Amino acid sequence: MKQLILLIALASMFFSCSQAELSDTEENTEQKIVVGVFDGDGASVTCVLETMEALKIDSGIAPSVIHASDMVAGKLDAYDAIIFPGGSGSKELNNLGKLAQEAVRSFAKQENKAVIGICAGGYLLSSTPTYPSLAMASAKNIDRAHYARGRGLVEFTLNEKGEELFPELVGQSLFLQYYDGPILAPVDSLQMTYTELGRYKTDIHPNVGIPSGITPGKTFLLIEKYGKGAISIVAGHPEATPGMRWMVPRMVRFSTNNERISYDSKWVKPELNDSAILFDNARKTYEKENFWKLVEGSPEIQMESMSNLYEIRSRPAVRWNIGLLRDSDARVRKHAAFLLKEAEYTWAIADLKAALAVEKNMDTKTQLEETILFLDKK
Repeated sequence: MKQLILLIALASMFFSCSQAELSDTEENTEQKIVVGVFDGDGASVTCVLETMEALKIDSGIAPSVIHASDMVAGKLDAYDAIIFPGGSGSKELNNLGKLAQEAVRSFAKQENKAVIGICAGGYLLSSTPTYPSLAMASAKNIDRAHYARGRGLVEFTLNEKGEELFPELVGQSLFLQYYDGPILAPVDSLQMTYTELGRYKTDIHPNVGIPSGITPGKTFLLIEKYGKGAISIVAGHPEATPGMRWMVPRMVRFSTNNERISYDSKWVKPELNDSAILFDNARKTYEKENFWKLVEGSPEIQMESMSNLYEIRSRPAVRWNIGLLRDSDARVRKHAAFLLKEAEYTWAIADLKAALAVEKNMDTKTQLEETILFLDKK
């Protein structure tokens, strides 16, 4: 078993693992923070890939996917942190099974190891009465009856401790993508034993029948000691928020007691968003109408709809732009490449390079080259 020795900063780290466990970059992972992103039933495919892409912002992190079968086979020893991504917390728990559940708890108790929950992963780590979970955090989800609150871009705030860990966000208005994330509060209403880092500011209730006044002031971001290790939870989706994706590797670093490093300013842009955008029924209808125009409209209408979807920060629309790289109109292809750059969608690099290889229009070719240069971290 490898050991992580910390003096003031990160010293050396040694481990052995199979080729299948390595990051898809096939880099030498010695002296890197090894992070596994849970990939099993209940984990959203999109959330897994976007979490992997966010981790790649940090050259000192070696990310790979990990399965429940790996956990019961003893392969957790090769990792420093495990991330449970968005999806369904109860289904993730079911996929783990009792043996992998215990393996995760044992893993997190070790010195400088961490388990991080994003959205559904937060539900999974919580200790919510009557909700099937790992019950590792001293936080519970409240108002379980109305868990399907809605989605959109929501505002949160950081406290002094949160600003210490994310100094780049001091003095900024802060927003993250959100999709029915947990509303957290202490299990013991008289005492908070976890360290709160941030709170909800937006009153989230766009879905019909959801009560108002529940989310403001509740815990949005936390860290907690667990044995000699740590647990960390974020209710929103930093991995899906341009300008904020770097929060994921930063959470890994402070949760595993590794030194904080700075990230390229092209990724650190909290100013990209300046207001909450919730998807009520009217906005959902507007989103759907614009989607149909992407596949049925004229090039002018397609580009207008693409811009409309970007303005409302439609999360699925980011991925719709990948298909538009293969549109028959060069202007549409160019606009798709531009919006993929604005959305920091690094997963699209392979599609962008394929589009560049066959592009004949010089303006579109220039935009493709610019987007690839921006997104490609090599």
